[in-house]
Amino acid sequence: MSEKQTYPVQLVQPDGRRVFDREHAALVADVDAGKLRQLYEDLVVTRRIDVEATALQRQGQLGLWPPLLGQEAAQVGSAHALHPDDYVFASYRETAVAYCRGVPPEQLTALWRGVAHHCWDPESVRMTNANIVVGSQGLHATGYAYAAHLDGADIATIAYFGDGATSQGDIAEALGFASAWTAPVVFFCQNNQWAISEPVAVQSHVPLVRRADGYGMAGVQVDGNDVLAVLAVTRQAIDRARGGGGPTFIEAMTYRMGPHTTADDPTRYRTAADTEYWAQRDPIERMRLLLEREGLLDPDFARQVADTADDVARRVRAATLEFPDPDPASMFDHVYATEHPLIAEEAQGFSEYLAEGAQS
Repeated sequence: MSEKQTYPVQLVQPDGRRVFDREHAALVADVDAGKLRQLYEDLVVTRRIDVEATALQRQGQLGLWPPLLGQEAAQVGSAHALHPDDYVFASYRETAVAYCRGVPPEQLTALWRGVAHHCWDPESVRMTNANIVVGSQGLHATGYAYAAHLDGADIATIAYFGDGATSQGDIAEALGFASAWTAPVVFFCQNNQWAISEPVAVQSHVPLVRRADGYGMAGVQVDGNDVLAVLAVTRQAIDRARGGGGPTFIEAMTYRMGPHTTADDPTRYRTAADTEYWAQRDPIERMRLLLEREGLLDPDFARQVADTADDVARRVRAATLEFPDPDPASMFDHVYATEHPLIAEEAQGFSEYLAEGAQS
């Protein structure tokens, strides 16, 4: 007998209509008018940040930028499901998660401008900075979660990664360890359909969420462009982790509307028709239509959201242009947690080199 067809969890259709799903709707029953408006504002603001940062890179003010255009709901919905003491282990595209966790907009671009090795203090918001080594954050999240469990801390961690990272050994190892140790970690896969120029079909002939079955953990596939559905399934996974129920693998079905990074040209490997299909499922337009249907999108509120988005974008631009160039010798800072004789020797030699250059 063939297996029963399953579909991604969805609570709001692309046209803004609610979906009858008693189980998952109950998980967001507390989301009132104010919360719906907050989710919408965060979606709009984070897209505005992304557009501004992309423009800054095109103008030569950033060395690189990884756009999140089209993936806002997956990030905003999941971020709103987290507790303040949960810890986020990011890849390099989670700008919306960072914003929702409280990272000041002025700190979002320092790394990408090349003036620092990081953007924000991880401990201040309990979220790591951009991780360029694809998939390694899965191991970090698992280790931290298990250590927290041993220390008696009732928290969860969440590891964000793309579909491409599921082909990395680090993710496979993280899934194995997390399952064996019943670690309180949520694996949040943003399946944006493309690992740079390779479609997800090249990586797996079955849905990525099926990986959960092989590791004996809970798995759920969700409409990643539906912010309420993402909020619901992530809350469920976080509660399971914090309650001792072990890890969960979430596959959020979404789409990268822009390039992999600003160094990429997506027109070389995908068609306009592919993009148009997903443009009709835009996460922000979906939420806007829901608010309209429920009488929550009046002109004053719409204007307020637009003004907030513009103000945040202005702050991002101003801060980016005003970042001071770092002291060249600072590259030796924080290489190790404590002082190291080899680093001290290299730093001294570099300082002497700089001094000689200044005298010549």
